[in-house]
Amino acid sequence: MGLFFICVLLLISGYVIYGAIVEKIFDIRPDHKTPAITYMDGVDYMPLSPWRVFLIQFLNIAGLGPVFGAILGALYGPVCLFWIVLGSIFAGGVHDYLSGMISMCYRGRTLSYFVEIFLGKKFCVFFLFILIVLLLIVGSIFAKTPAMMLSNLIGMDFVWWLMIIFGYYFLATMLPIDKIVGKLYPFFAAALLLATVLLLGALIKGGYDFYPDLTTLNQNPNGKPIFPLMFITIACGALSGFHATQSPMMARCLTNEKYGRPIFYGAMILEGIVALVWATLSIAFFHGTGGLNEALGAGGNAGKVVSLISEGLLGNGGKILTVTSIVLLAITSGDTALRSARLSLADFFKIKQQKIVNRLMLSVVIFACAMVLAFIDLNKIWLYFGWTNQMLATIMLWIGALYLKRKGHFYYISLIPAMFMSAVCGTYFGYSELMLRQDLNVSVIIGLVLTALVTVGFFVFSKKHR
Repeated sequence: MGLFFICVLLLISGYVIYGAIVEKIFDIRPDHKTPAITYMDGVDYMPLSPWRVFLIQFLNIAGLGPVFGAILGALYGPVCLFWIVLGSIFAGGVHDYLSGMISMCYRGRTLSYFVEIFLGKKFCVFFLFILIVLLLIVGSIFAKTPAMMLSNLIGMDFVWWLMIIFGYYFLATMLPIDKIVGKLYPFFAAALLLATVLLLGALIKGGYDFYPDLTTLNQNPNGKPIFPLMFITIACGALSGFHATQSPMMARCLTNEKYGRPIFYGAMILEGIVALVWATLSIAFFHGTGGLNEALGAGGNAGKVVSLISEGLLGNGGKILTVTSIVLLAITSGDTALRSARLSLADFFKIKQQKIVNRLMLSVVIFACAMVLAFIDLNKIWLYFGWTNQMLATIMLWIGALYLKRKGHFYYISLIPAMFMSAVCGTYFGYSELMLRQDLNVSVIIGLVLTALVTVGFFVFSKKHR
């Protein structure tokens, strides 16, 4: 139990100490007018109170990642806690802070715009295509998963639940951000945090051994290597490229740059704490990684594990609260994924979103594609999501390093995690059965060579484009 609370304390200390260092390096401008004020349009640019923006940001970035990802990552044993802590402080927090703050410096623009100004128009077109496909898949999967969970929990046909969720998606994407998102999301976030606290309390009260076999060695029952797999499996609880698509939305709602650290960096730290709780629950409740592996089954059903843990610790009522909060997690991240797709296309094609007809034009196309995907088996495509998501995070970290270097700031806070994640993604590309299927040692060499090439390219490129 002591290790868990040490990890929580480290995360909080990381926010207080390292978060302040990152903020100082970025050199905020508290007297500068933010996009929410300068470009207020009553739709996407809308001043909101800091506490409301924080809860919305937290819910937007969380999704199923800090729950399902942490459960699957717990198969590696307590070592996963170190990635959650170090990743959240030195990679995820930096990534989310830079993606939000750089957006504020460029009129609240989306990630594809950063790619265009820092890496060029041609790469931006390719990147935008991949980004939109990724967001459509997220929106589709995050509609299907809660629809299935609700169908199992409450009844009613899966298709009906799917239509209801997509109907909600459409309204949330089309309406001004202060209507549904601004009013409901803080309460949804509160429900998730309540369920998390209750589960942790029940685990402590039940006298469970948090980490039955406390060691930093790999405990994966299937013999899968920690590097690079664990760093791909646990994404949203430590570092996730999806967050870079969400932070610009809140960058359009902040009234002062001084709120950037508590909202962008702080929400990532809170998500790290949620991931810590679920990784710990998964190991403790099943008395080790062997029991967790059996509970997951051959298909790695994390949703089943959530139901078993919540019902076992809190009873049927607790199960309903927990499953409902996780359903809300998925739905809220799904609708903001599609909202982000609308904003990304609007930025690229320079379509102003104040008029409802312009929002409708983009939304109809986006939702038509997402609904088609919802009735297609995406399981094989989804297998590539983890790697693509971390590649997205890596690109954002490289962009953050470029931005800081051009500004004459200490860019290593972004460069070092960018290099590490380049090695992770490169190694995974070589090792994964979905890709090159090489020996782990060969894959590590591939990852290191790719990292070296990208790093050299970074310095050459940044020198040419000062």
